[in-house]
Amino acid sequence: MSSSAPPGSSSGMSSPAKQTDPRQLALLGLQSVQRGAYADAVVHQLLESSRLNGLDRALLTELLYGCVRRQRTLDALVHQFVRKSPPPLLTWILHLGLYQLRYLTQIPAAAAVHSTVDLTKRNGFVGLGGLVNGVLRNYLRQAESGQDPLQLPSDPVARLGVLHSFPDWIVSVWIQQFGEAETADLCTWMNQAPQIDLRINPLITTLEQVQTAFQGVGAVAEPVPPLPQTLRLQSHVGNLTALPGFAEGWWLVQDSSAQLVSHLLEPQPGETIIDACAAPGGKTTHLAELMGDRGLVWACDRNPKRLQKIQENAARLHLQSIQTQAVDVRELQPEQPVDRVLLDVPCSGLGTLHRHADARWRQTPTTVAELAQLQQEILERAVTWVKPGGYLVYSTCTLHPDENEGIIRPFLEQHPHWQIDPPGTRSPTASFVNAEGWLKVLPHQHQMDGFFMVRLRHCGIQ
Repeated sequence: MSSSAPPGSSSGMSSPAKQTDPRQLALLGLQSVQRGAYADAVVHQLLESSRLNGLDRALLTELLYGCVRRQRTLDALVHQFVRKSPPPLLTWILHLGLYQLRYLTQIPAAAAVHSTVDLTKRNGFVGLGGLVNGVLRNYLRQAESGQDPLQLPSDPVARLGVLHSFPDWIVSVWIQQFGEAETADLCTWMNQAPQIDLRINPLITTLEQVQTAFQGVGAVAEPVPPLPQTLRLQSHVGNLTALPGFAEGWWLVQDSSAQLVSHLLEPQPGETIIDACAAPGGKTTHLAELMGDRGLVWACDRNPKRLQKIQENAARLHLQSIQTQAVDVRELQPEQPVDRVLLDVPCSGLGTLHRHADARWRQTPTTVAELAQLQQEILERAVTWVKPGGYLVYSTCTLHPDENEGIIRPFLEQHPHWQIDPPGTRSPTASFVNAEGWLKVLPHQHQMDGFFMVRLRHCGIQ
């Protein structure tokens, strides 16, 4: 880019399809996220449209997700080392440089500095290359002295928020539940790359058969006790769908915590079950497998396009017991009561923030309050579908009490004919049950996504 281009100008910048520099592509992606695009969609689009090799694809993914995830920490460092607030594009360039120095130990410091200065000049800030060089080298000098250059607030909430890059309100919610030390551990866990769990289809194959097939292509997968159908990938190469058994319906990607939900509902062969908020269908297909594919599972979702994914998964897994219905479940009226209902409600996702780099910045206390209202409405509707003696499992992938205990406690007070029904000791879910009878999966303790789930039993006539 010529020196006459205005700072931050995109004139002369190659399209993603022509780019071979993962750092430049990451910068383009960060601009898209800043404009409101979802990080997952941006990464997918850049990888699909660019011509990067394997290592550069991995670097692009790491840089984009990492800078979005660590935005608050990186902002704090920029404010420490730069007197005047830089324009947004230069801020993202500094973030890319600081992220490499602070979090990517496999990249030599000199290479991180040089590439960031070059990125600065190529994007219209020729006169500010010295500033960027000075900021990064100043950070390095302080880091090499043995002290963390990052200056932290004294307030416990703000300190953890800046150190681990979370909004204060999320940190506060977690400290109130788990205490300061555990919240620090939870934040650390949420900043790790997500693991990949597979659910083996027992109607077609076994854990041992899948493990052996994976070993043949250099992929290592290990069981996840106490779950009977779960393998966790320890290493894998390339596209997951290219691994043995995918096309044949041997397995589905699903986190261990999500698998616990279906085990808690404990469906039986021949029953009729409603999965009220079903898409994309991981739990729906699991229910069908646990029933031996004998019975009927109604998979409901408002969006017909999302139901297509359930149908595709069911077909690949060779499951015949699943039917789909496009409906707002608050308006659903089954012809007759059913045996069991799975209510995996829409939630803030605070238990899965490691899987969605920008989710921590998108949710707010206001959105949580709105979701809690929706969850309450769905639960009030769903209990009318269950026959006396039947069961309902309420679950979320959040760690916010307003969406979990805050929904269930008042519900039980207002519905005396419903009560908590903890799982039996032989259930894979038994070790997760607390004194109240519900299950809370804490990522930093259980090495799974954060989940809340409770099984309720209809004990009388409505």
